[in-house]
Amino acid sequence: MSIRLIALDIDDTLLNSEGKLLPSTITAVQQAQSQGIKVVLCTGRPLAGVQPYLTALNITGDDQYVVTYNGAVIEAVTGRVVAKHLVTNSYYRELTAFGQQQHIPFNVLDDESVIYTADYDVSWVTVVQAWENQAGLLIRQPDDLPADFQITKGLFVGEPEQLDAIEPLVKQKFGQSLYVVRAAANFLELMHPGVSKGQALQDLAQLLKLDASEIMAVGDEQNDITMFDFAGTAVAMGNGSAAAKAHANHVTETNDADGLAAAIQRYALN
Repeated sequence: MSIRLIALDIDDTLLNSEGKLLPSTITAVQQAQSQGIKVVLCTGRPLAGVQPYLTALNITGDDQYVVTYNGAVIEAVTGRVVAKHLVTNSYYRELTAFGQQQHIPFNVLDDESVIYTADYDVSWVTVVQAWENQAGLLIRQPDDLPADFQITKGLFVGEPEQLDAIEPLVKQKFGQSLYVVRAAANFLELMHPGVSKGQALQDLAQLLKLDASEIMAVGDEQNDITMFDFAGTAVAMGNGSAAAKAHANHVTETNDADGLAAAIQRYALN
């Protein structure tokens, strides 16, 4: 079967190592769209953090979609929400307390592109996260927020060695009740147990009446593996992690060497 939908991670896949779109990437995405292939950005970012790239790639209209918050929200690029799976207030409180007890920076995102942290000494990673996602950043304790406050995801952030040390404990404590994934070297994320990029892609395929064999997924990190396991064609970036490459059908060039454009041309375009 031919490819009818391409699911693309953003950071270190769609974007090069400087966080920019290569001209070759823009051309390849637009060629795919001209052949009627849907291009769906699948990311941990909120919609506000995706919008500049949707504009640059000319992905518009209520029949075009994005997967945001690592799969917690599926929405049209216009903002119309198709599906949403949030983490309860009780888990938000428990995660916040855990971060404080372990002295590890922690923040959460609501479904309105606002980042909340109870850390008065805000981690530089959280600051960069807010800037990249065009998100608000508020310092709040759980009791400062409504009793029904829910989150799209929680993030333990910091230096890679900090997260390397805490990751086994986080998975031991929360891994049976929440989806825990190392989204990047500086991010250890927790979401609703039914949430992942792969599950969101599967739900979107069902909505669009597409078979997995008609879907290509391209990514570079552990949070892309669930997409790889669902899509008929899974392509890891040359700069991707060993874990991501192990789950891919193909490995393309790096994000600085036109890797995404090459993958689209090889495996998707007629």
